[in-house]
Amino acid sequence: MSRKDELENNLSEVKKKIASVADHDVTLIVVTKSFPASDAVILSELGIRDFGENRDAEGAEKSQLVPATWHFQGQIQSNKLKSITQWAKVIHSLDDHRHFELIGKYATHSLSIFLQVSLDGAHHRGGAKIKDLYSLAEAIEKSTEHTLSGIMAVPPLTMQADSAYAQLQQIHQDFMKEFPGATGLSAGMSGDYEMAISYGATHVRVGSSILGSRSPQR
Repeated sequence: MSRKDELENNLSEVKKKIASVADHDVTLIVVTKSFPASDAVILSELGIRDFGENRDAEGAEKSQLVPATWHFQGQIQSNKLKSITQWAKVIHSLDDHRHFELIGKYATHSLSIFLQVSLDGAHHRGGAKIKDLYSLAEAIEKSTEHTLSGIMAVPPLTMQADSAYAQLQQIHQDFMKEFPGATGLSAGMSGDYEMAISYGATHVRVGSSILGSRSPQR
């Protein structure tokens, strides 16, 4: 089977699963982390318009080759933001005021921004505490350049996914009372995107279900 056939079959399967659980619009972001740019080219030919990267260097390289909406979803490092703001159109993982100040300084185009919330209050997988989410959102709302899209979370390894997503759904609903425009909820990856959608996810970040779990040669 050719790589194109493989990707097409996997993509079709994921789209079917999304359609079977979604009663709202869902943006599928294909995460090409550690896979070659040639895969992103094929997926673009198959109609994918949204790609995600966790690493700045890969996003910078692939976005040059594949015109699309590129999403950055990894943990933000200050020294990488100048580059990230050049190629990414959407940032999913803002959790720090200082990083937003740097975005304001470096970005050459307007960005859609999701705020990453920590569901257990710990910082090891990234994310702001709930109480810090609101002041960060206010800073973005004051910006004339950038847009607050919503919130994002990665379920902690210590929590059951369903209780994590139920908690996230509640956090998002409360958040939208203050920020009604922040309708986006970025949650769910290859192992649990259907569950995340059932709890209201509007953006899912899917990698291995489409690209496979082989260890690709870069």
